[in-house]
Amino acid sequence: MLPEIKSSKNAVVERVAAWSARRRGLALTAWLGLVAVSVLAAVLVPGRDAANTDAGEAGRAQEVLRAQGASAPVQENVLVQPVSQAALTDLVTTLRRTAVTDLRSPLDDAGLVSPDGRSGLVTFSLSGPADTVRPAYAAVVAAVDEVSERHPTVRLAQAGDRSLSTAVDEHITRDLERSHLLSLPITLLILLVVFGSLLASAVPLLLTATTVAATFALLQVIGKVVPVNSAASAMILLVGIAVGVDYSLFSLRRYREELAAGHDVRQALAITARTSGHVVVVSGLTVVVCLCGLLFTGLGVFRGLTLGIVLVVTLAMIASVTALPAALSLLGTRIKPSRARRATWTRIAEAVVRRPVLWGTTATLALAVLALPAATMHLQDPAATESLPRSVPAVDAAVRMQEAFPGAPTPARVVLWDPTGAPVDRPDVRAAIATLPGGSLVTTAGVARALVVRVPLPGGGTDPTSNQALEALRINVLPAAFDHLDNVEHAVGGRTATPHDFTVQLTARTPLVFAFVLLLAFLLLARTFRSLTIPLISIALNLLATAAAYGVITWVFQHGHLTALLGFTPYGGVVAWLPLFMFVMLFGLSMDYHVFILSRIREHLTTATPKQAVINGVSASAGVVTSAAVIMTAVFAVFTTLTAIEYKMLGVGMAFAVIVDATVVRGVLLPAALSLLGEHAWLTPKPRTARSPASARAA
Repeated sequence: MLPEIKSSKNAVVERVAAWSARRRGLALTAWLGLVAVSVLAAVLVPGRDAANTDAGEAGRAQEVLRAQGASAPVQENVLVQPVSQAALTDLVTTLRRTAVTDLRSPLDDAGLVSPDGRSGLVTFSLSGPADTVRPAYAAVVAAVDEVSERHPTVRLAQAGDRSLSTAVDEHITRDLERSHLLSLPITLLILLVVFGSLLASAVPLLLTATTVAATFALLQVIGKVVPVNSAASAMILLVGIAVGVDYSLFSLRRYREELAAGHDVRQALAITARTSGHVVVVSGLTVVVCLCGLLFTGLGVFRGLTLGIVLVVTLAMIASVTALPAALSLLGTRIKPSRARRATWTRIAEAVVRRPVLWGTTATLALAVLALPAATMHLQDPAATESLPRSVPAVDAAVRMQEAFPGAPTPARVVLWDPTGAPVDRPDVRAAIATLPGGSLVTTAGVARALVVRVPLPGGGTDPTSNQALEALRINVLPAAFDHLDNVEHAVGGRTATPHDFTVQLTARTPLVFAFVLLLAFLLLARTFRSLTIPLISIALNLLATAAAYGVITWVFQHGHLTALLGFTPYGGVVAWLPLFMFVMLFGLSMDYHVFILSRIREHLTTATPKQAVINGVSASAGVVTSAAVIMTAVFAVFTTLTAIEYKMLGVGMAFAVIVDATVVRGVLLPAALSLLGEHAWLTPKPRTARSPASARAA
């Protein structure tokens, strides 16, 4: 038998929860007041959202233009198939009535006709910087539509900077709306099944909804200083729903169990705070600590994402130890006692404890087999034409344009400037630009005192062919063209350079993130359980589950399996940021179950043998772990219904990992490891004391 661990954190959580239960009106008012103040601040705080700076040389190109108070001009293209003199003349004439500049067409440049003579390309720029061209872009779209109606036998397909970014933004917005519409009803239905009561189901859902509302309101304020990528919104939302419901579920299930055990409301709340409340705090802190590891990448997009998820997890943790006890105190015994069925997991735990080597080896081999495809994982960020389906008009136009004019839809953007501050638009610079490969597809625009030159690159935009062409442009082509000129510097950005530089920096910083997360997770678990063995077991099991999830997403998306079921075309790689993000998220979120189960096992160690404590702990936690896993899996599965390939990958990977973590890892591998180690798993290491001089001489 081992003595129960006493933790000062338990006492703090218990005191906070007890105060909230006694002052339930004040506690609930304070929580709702926090939400209201957050929403009010989002409305009242003025200012524009902070802009993100890309990594590497692409970021340098951005900074040069921003330093001059400018941005790269927005270029659009219209593909004309087949080449029609009447349609081209009509299109050029109509476009000239809008706010376009630098308009070029096959009417004045034969190089804008494809080699097979079937396609023509009209290129132009929109007046003003990228964030103020909406009216000009709308006028251009209307003009192209008008011409298309007048020439029904000619295809006019528009793609370019604004077209592709608009398509991405629109689908992100739709995906966010869809995730709202799907995740909350699904969560409510699962909670109804779990609790069998609308009242009990409404408590975690309302707390989660207010948590998410406060998070997004505060992000609107914080976003004035720290850039928050719009693509992160769906992730923050679904993670917020997952952890918010999980944290409430842990406490609510324990509260109902204590009521069923015969305790009154006050006693049930005190025990819940001392046990499940402590677990929520440890789990929340672990998620926050793990996510902070993403900051070591130095990437701006991760700063906003990290801040958003840390904020929603922290608010969910605060709500679960303040507002939730107050709500339960208010509802009292109207929250019916729990009559959980544990027979299935009890039998599994008993079988595992009887034969831990057999069960543990079998489960380990199964996960190892699932992880095998990860050995062939190829990291590749998708271009817009790969991220979105071809049913999107701008994507279809870009694909057709790429086939007829390789590199035209997403060219490299070369920024040229004079470091002395003088204008760089000089005859010798223009002459050097004329030597760049690409012929008529090379365009040049003056921006403040700089020049932005668009150079087409072969390949699909982010594939190895495009990346090799980018490296050749940076290392060979541009130095040969400009290095002999006085006071001319260059940097390459664009839709190939940006993800390439992002991936390079991410790959270089990944070991730092892994080391940080593993070390902090070890220290936090060691501090919580006063054991060195428990953290090592936890880390090993998490790494195994993560590797299995890597293998699944590689097998599905890179090797092209289950494509019809999930509604995507084979991608040929894995999104570059996904493995690191999944590692951090899984390490954080899996601790919900892990700490909960270990805490229940630890409770039973005071009255049972280590093996029986494992059985009792798994049996006692089975209901809440299963319920939480089902909810989290369902929430992440919503990602698979979204449009972008990145979301589908994240949904498949996270949903699979949560299922494996809650069943194979926590139901089989953890009990097997603990039963093999027995009391040794829980022993607190004792520091060695220095021997006195007298004892040393005696020895």
